[in-house]
Amino acid sequence: MANPRGFLEVRERVTQPKRPVPIRLMDFREVTERQNDGTLKAQAGRCMDCGIAFCHSGCPLGNLIPEWNALVHQGRMAEASDRLHATNNFPEFTGRLCPAPCESSCVLGINQPAVTIKQIEVEIADTLLASGDLEPVLAMRHTDKRIAVVGSGPAGLAAAQQLTRAGHTVAVYERDEKVGGLLRYGIPDFKMEKDVLERRLAQMEAEGTRFRTGVSVGTDITWDALHRRYDAVILATGATVPRDMPIPGRELDGVHFAMEYLVDSNEVVAGERDALRIDAAGKHVVILGGGDTGADCLGTALRQGAASVTTLAIGAQPPLERPANQPWPMVPRLFEVQSAHEEGGERTYLAATVNFTGERGSVMGVTVAETEFIDGQRLPKPGTERVIPADLVFLALGFTGPEEAGLKEQANTEFDDRGSVARDGYYMTNTPGVFVAGDAGRGQSLIVWAIAEGRSCAAAVDKFLMGETRLPAPVAPTDQAISML
Repeated sequence: MANPRGFLEVRERVTQPKRPVPIRLMDFREVTERQNDGTLKAQAGRCMDCGIAFCHSGCPLGNLIPEWNALVHQGRMAEASDRLHATNNFPEFTGRLCPAPCESSCVLGINQPAVTIKQIEVEIADTLLASGDLEPVLAMRHTDKRIAVVGSGPAGLAAAQQLTRAGHTVAVYERDEKVGGLLRYGIPDFKMEKDVLERRLAQMEAEGTRFRTGVSVGTDITWDALHRRYDAVILATGATVPRDMPIPGRELDGVHFAMEYLVDSNEVVAGERDALRIDAAGKHVVILGGGDTGADCLGTALRQGAASVTTLAIGAQPPLERPANQPWPMVPRLFEVQSAHEEGGERTYLAATVNFTGERGSVMGVTVAETEFIDGQRLPKPGTERVIPADLVFLALGFTGPEEAGLKEQANTEFDDRGSVARDGYYMTNTPGVFVAGDAGRGQSLIVWAIAEGRSCAAAVDKFLMGETRLPAPVAPTDQAISML
């Protein structure tokens, strides 16, 4: 450990500073700012390199957290970056977007605030980016194998980078005009500015990964044609089918899926279009769903100048402290205050949506009632109905699975009972040579799981093509470890 008296000397947990709310609501720049060097080293020194580092089990990537914490405390940032990149292709993404299950597993969290692992991770990554030392990692040898990756989210990009570095020729197919998937179009800039993504993509291109944008697999090229053209295909399309709410009034204008709204805003912020299709300026906004996507809608609506924003959640408000039935090192379900929640809006819990009301085809309000629990179901309590004014309603209720996009018809791909692409213990679908990684096979999950699955799927593909592999496989698609890799 870097400091044998770490958390005894530095007991206070200090997170990244944030720009003042009135200032940051004027733009879409990132909310957080860089932490000064002295504070960063002190916070890294709170890590005591535990005999059993449970933070390892909290992170599916297997990040070497105590090692790079010690190096940061000693000011050895270049070496810390090497340790960090040994297990994580994109720490600048996870350090901004991951909810940090590693911190819930931090041993210090038993009786003190956990080490600021996520914050230290992003500072290591940003120091590397700022230094201009993000160099391409070139393959030591090249094979004659060609691999197609469909989807350019974190799982697809991780798999592509690993396989390119293993010497294969890799092409990433993306139906949008720019690479990144929801990293580009679903994540607002106030959480991650897109120059962070661009610098990593530039590294991947320099390494040899090829990007094919504006190509919709299943339409522009069939799945079976793609399979014939390449030695292996990886499906990394994500779980992008949104969960709907088929209640009276759903057809009214002004009721949108959250991603319709976020993609629209991100395209305008990026300068890809001049005007918003869905503008919250001066409007009363209601968001159904209290998760990350709902918070992204909240922050976006406030920046557009919404008259009011109300977030509705059907369940009870989570506790402020770890409940007894979720002891350390479990990941507890706690009341979360994201940066967007600090900026405004109202959060209402135990609110069951009954219907949407409107006039002349446009939404005017949301009828809600108190939630009551009957036979394990959450239902609206009769007699408690009230109407919340709403000019815009965003459904941020999660996602049900991947888009089929011709998979069943063209490639005879099987799906499991959850609606995800079915796969075996080595990420392969029922079609030999076709693999699936990330949310398309796992279901809606965290960015760290997407990257971990991308890395593991790359190892499975490498072994399938070459008979052996040296690529790491941090996670398995089943409960069993991938012992053959």
